[in-house]
Amino acid sequence: MTPVSQNGSSLSNGAVYARIALTAAVLLAVSALALAPFWAGRADLRLLMEVFTFLALAQMWNLLAGYTGLVSVGQQAFVGLGGYLFFALAMFSGLPVLAAIPLAALATALIAVPTGWIAFRLQGAYFAIGTWVIAEVFRLIAAQSTALGGGSGISLPVALAKSIAASRAEREMVMYYLAFAIAVVSVLGVWWLLRSSWGLALTAIRDSEPAAEAIGVNTRRVKFMIYVLTAGVTGLTGAFIFLQKLRITPDAAFSVNEWTAFVIFIVVIGGIGTIEGPIIGVIVFFALREIAADWGTWYLIMMGAIAIGVMMIDKRGIWGALASRVGLSVFPVSRRIRQ
Repeated sequence: MTPVSQNGSSLSNGAVYARIALTAAVLLAVSALALAPFWAGRADLRLLMEVFTFLALAQMWNLLAGYTGLVSVGQQAFVGLGGYLFFALAMFSGLPVLAAIPLAALATALIAVPTGWIAFRLQGAYFAIGTWVIAEVFRLIAAQSTALGGGSGISLPVALAKSIAASRAEREMVMYYLAFAIAVVSVLGVWWLLRSSWGLALTAIRDSEPAAEAIGVNTRRVKFMIYVLTAGVTGLTGAFIFLQKLRITPDAAFSVNEWTAFVIFIVVIGGIGTIEGPIIGVIVFFALREIAADWGTWYLIMMGAIAIGVMMIDKRGIWGALASRVGLSVFPVSRRIRQ
């Protein structure tokens, strides 16, 4: 069988070798990351955990905006909800710490159902503003919750943190593999979803929503399901983030800059509407942060200028522009008719 590219055309021998080399490089990188606790220092592991959490958040926002056209600027609502629900379950329910994380994610997804019903009554820019307002409402509610520290926040009891594992080294390993699993599941989960029948509907909506409706796709139902799904995974990531921080406050949990603006930057420069785009975007984002984090306001100005520059040069982002020229994909989701 002749190998085909992402758009269905035949690949040359050089392109086939390039795909093999790219796949091998990805597998090597994943293997190295899987073994990171055995070769990386504590600071490196903490940085990698942060990279993994931002990758998961970026994949979820990309799935929401890149495939359903729902541009949300309020995803911090679900990061904060996941964090606060995790603290509440871990501190007051008597559940094991690690069991509280998926339950917090499930509770976040359930809360997303009524909030989604409200948000979906809005369209376009009004939807984006509505999601931000919903996040602000959750922030104000958290600030009034005296049981969870009110406006000043609350710290996770030391005994609960130590219950994860007996020693500090073991706890750090458990935390690392939790972050690694969240990142891997977010990437492979989106890939699996896009390869399923739901993926056909999402691709149709991404390409042309009126055309998708014309062929019988219930676009509203698909969008709502993706909204709830991304809320749950975002809540899962938020629960892990604040377990790692061991402290939560309303302003930190519902920060629009930290959990939405930076995530949008990652997706836009990497390539919206692709699985590989957020991966490239995360690498670029953290490289820029390591280089220019001490520049103060100029750091944020530089990031904004880069995002604008990328959109002006090619709206498909770094990976989108590269893939269109080379015709390769690390996570192919296209289908072709068998002859």
